[in-house]
This record gives sequence, C-alpha cells and structure tokens, in this order.
Amino acid sequence: MKINFIGGGNMARAIIGGLKQNGFAMQAITVLEPTAEKRAELAQDLGVKVTDTYAEFNSTDVIVLAVKPQQLKEVCTLLAPSLNSQLVVSIAAGVRSRDISRWLNDYRSIVRVMPNTPAQIQAGVSALYAMPEVNETQQAQAETILAAVGKTLWLNDESKMDAVTAISGSGPAYVFYFIEALQEAGVALGLDTEAAKTLALQTFAGASLLAVQSTVDIKTLRAQVTSKGGTTEQGILTLESANIKHIISQAAKAAADKSVMLGDQLGN
Repeated sequence: MKINFIGGGNMARAIIGGLKQNGFAMQAITVLEPTAEKRAELAQDLGVKVTDTYAEFNSTDVIVLAVKPQQLKEVCTLLAPSLNSQLVVSIAAGVRSRDISRWLNDYRSIVRVMPNTPAQIQAGVSALYAMPEVNETQQAQAETILAAVGKTLWLNDESKMDAVTAISGSGPAYVFYFIEALQEAGVALGLDTEAAKTLALQTFAGASLLAVQSTVDIKTLRAQVTSKGGTTEQGILTLESANIKHIISQAAKAAADKSVMLGDQLGN
C-alpha cells in the first residue's frame, strides 16, 4: 500500500510514527509539505519520501488529508485533478465528507476520521466514517493506517461525529483539567507541587488502566473504592452535591454544539 500525506504536522507524524513501529515500509510513504525545513526533518526523522508537488498523487493507493480545516478546501481544489481510484482519508476536524466530496468534484471514495491527541504516543482512539462508495479493501486500508495510533471505531452515521468530537476529540483536555485540579487540591492540602503532580498523574493513569483492563463496569469500580462512611464517600458526596456529572454532560453538549456550528462554517 502506497500512502501519500498532505501535510506533515503533529498528527501526520504520529500516524507515520505508528506505522513505522508496526513495521510499515517508510519508502511507501510520501509527504507533501510546502516548507523545505519541515520536509528535511520528515525525511531525516522518519525516512519517508517528501515532496512539494502533487505530481505523484495519481499513482498512490491512499491520500491522507492532514492539513488544518481552514486549508482543506484549497488543498482539495489542487488535489482533484489527480484522483482516479485512490482512497481519500481526511483527519481534518469538523469538515464533513459531503463537503470534501464537493470540493473534489464529487469524488466519493472518502473516509472521514476523528483522531485524538493521545495518538502521538500510539494510545489514541479514532472514529471513522466511510461514504457508501468506499469498498471493503479501502475500509481495511483506512483501518490499518489509524490502528497504528490506537483503537478504532467505525460509525455508520456521520452525524455522530459531533458527539465523538465532544467526547474523545475534546476529552483529553477534560482529563488534563481534572488532573490539574487534583494537583492544585494536593498543594492546597499541604503537599509540595511535585508530590501533588506525581500523585495526581499516577492515580489517574492507574485508575484508567484498571478501568480498561477490568471486566467490571465503571460504576461498580467506583463503588468498590467508595467504602460506606469512609473518606472517598465524603469526597463523592461533595461532587454529587455540586452536580458534577451534569456539568460534565453540559460541557460535552457545548463542545458537540460547537462542532456542528464549525461544520456548517467550514463547509461553506
């Protein structure tokens, strides 16, 4: 499988790095990057081919659109003449597949992906949506590429991508926010900054890993830590009295609503 990336930013680098760790041949990957310095870095760091033109794009198998959403319309206009039967994979946040298709002169072999930032350490989760014209071989190609940076989840309704954006796309920021708050609470209780940071990070990492590996549901895991009349119960009661679950739900809804709005704006 030959893969051409348009854009050599952080997410493209993460995916290429994941493919490299999985034994994928780096000489089968070409990255179009307009900046000469970045092209040199990509070639040196990852061993991929680099280019600043679309000349070889008509003979590749998969084209990954890894540019900023605001740049995607212009990129698609330049790419359209090179398309014949290649799979086009977009990791540009918020831009809907129908708009990408329109910018590509109604080209329909498109998979839209919403990855998240833990992909940078191959611990991400990516939601994928394939337009009806995408065949099984092409779906497998997209799966191979995104599985290199973490778990994958296929959607049969693209409108669900706004919920994905709110939960897993924006989710790492919520997690960092909670860790930050836990660290600050530790300092307020008398711990030094480094001790509070270590406790907050390792507690969150360990609890998350336990939740991933356990066969018990999340609610039961929480109950197992919350002894009747104990310290944890008192902390949970404080969170419940502040209606924290509702606040988190409202935060996710706000993010999803913003995703819908951005999709409308970016598709113009």
